[in-house]
Amino acid sequence: MSHLMNRAGFTIICAVVAMALMSSAELNAQTVADNPYHAQYNWAKMPEGKQIGVASGVFPDPDRRHIWVLSRCGANHCALVPDVDPILKFDLDGNLVDSFGAGIFSWPHGFFLDHGGFLWVTEGAPVGDRRLEEGTKRGLGHQVFKLNQSGEVVMTLGEPGVAGADRTHFNGPADVVVAPNGDIWVADGHRGGNNRIVKFSSDGTYLLQVGGGPESLSGDPRSFNDPHGITMDQQGRIIVADRGNNRTQVFDQDGNLLKVWTQLGRPSTVFVDHNDILYAGDGMSNEQNNPGWERGIHITPAASGWVTAFIPDREVPTGTGVEFLGVDFDGNIYSGEVGRQRLVKYIRVRP
Repeated sequence: MSHLMNRAGFTIICAVVAMALMSSAELNAQTVADNPYHAQYNWAKMPEGKQIGVASGVFPDPDRRHIWVLSRCGANHCALVPDVDPILKFDLDGNLVDSFGAGIFSWPHGFFLDHGGFLWVTEGAPVGDRRLEEGTKRGLGHQVFKLNQSGEVVMTLGEPGVAGADRTHFNGPADVVVAPNGDIWVADGHRGGNNRIVKFSSDGTYLLQVGGGPESLSGDPRSFNDPHGITMDQQGRIIVADRGNNRTQVFDQDGNLLKVWTQLGRPSTVFVDHNDILYAGDGMSNEQNNPGWERGIHITPAASGWVTAFIPDREVPTGTGVEFLGVDFDGNIYSGEVGRQRLVKYIRVRP
């Protein structure tokens, strides 16, 4: 009996050890699979005495040697510091090589670099938002800007300082994306704004809209509650971060609804890279807004929506986390965090 018990005990011990080793290996494998990134917190090297503040947009330059960043002028409001440049150009090592745009914007919010090399910026403060007040004094707000890389404004949509919900006005447009053929899609607008997406031709002619007007706030399909981010995949589908509804909506070029995704949390920002990978940044999930969901960055093939990686944000909350992001040609993520007023580079360290 004793001999049998010893053998049985030894077998049990071996099994427990094997299970522990297996669990550890599986845990490590799961960790690697879920978050194959390493955070770099001081990538952007600003001039002495300067801060990047809130980075509300990031785009890689097609030359693969530079990164464009839209900042809120060292803090969270450009109208208060009209002599500070909000558009910044960095090399891949984080060295600032160019900047411009001082005095043009009040509260820059959305950012896009189109196929012609033009930079697009939206003014994201809607009526009733205190962040609109200083800009209104200067006749700024409610516009979408197109600039060349010398900092010259070559086109605008909307009327400066005037809000509206018709074909020629916006109410705090949150984001913009431009199709390869030049068509312009605007997410209009920021919370309390028009709760719609609007499509224009390359010359600014109104084409169509989905949703519309502050009173249209709704969780119904093809309706919105704070459409905060917009992007386009390689199939030409329009992907919208419908933040207030804790979902992502996908449309075709005619504004027809194709999919509604809830697996990407409470997304503030969406970005599709050159490999057709979708990155959705959720910096606002909590027990009040989206119970049971963890803040962070969800990564998925744009075609399927199935999440393949996740970068958790487990720091003690300081306001909101990631609300803006961009991805370079090597798969590294640049995350703009509003509450912490910083730009974090997540380096892809594993496939």
